[in-house]
Amino acid sequence: METDLIISEINELHQKANLALETKNITAYTAIFDDHLNFTPFEKPSINKRDFTIDLKKYFSGAKTIQTSHYRIKSAIEHEIFTEKIARKSVIIKPNLLIFSKKQTIQTEEIYHWKNIKGEWKVIALEIVLEEKY
Repeated sequence: METDLIISEINELHQKANLALETKNITAYTAIFDDHLNFTPFEKPSINKRDFTIDLKKYFSGAKTIQTSHYRIKSAIEHEIFTEKIARKSVIIKPNLLIFSKKQTIQTEEIYHWKNIKGEWKVIALEIVLEEKY
């Protein structure tokens, strides 16, 4: 498969995932991940898809709104695995007291490992290699 075509398909999946994040749709967001996902949070041990989904539910419940965007820093394909490093910026509004909200900005660098499984690109591993919160 041609690299430009793969990137086009992955871009479409990222757009769907970003929309799912912003609407806090856990089912739509986790659909891009393979059932055997290996997720490595920043400076924490790796977890599986089930534990990642549990953590994500907690994250979504603590957020009033989420806005996110990303861009690809670099990418490569080797041995049927498409690997990309992206930079992401997310702004989360969290409820704080009764009528006030707290804004948190999180910037990350993330390494995605995608594999085409039965004609569908899925994330088989995701590592957060940098995270800054302010």
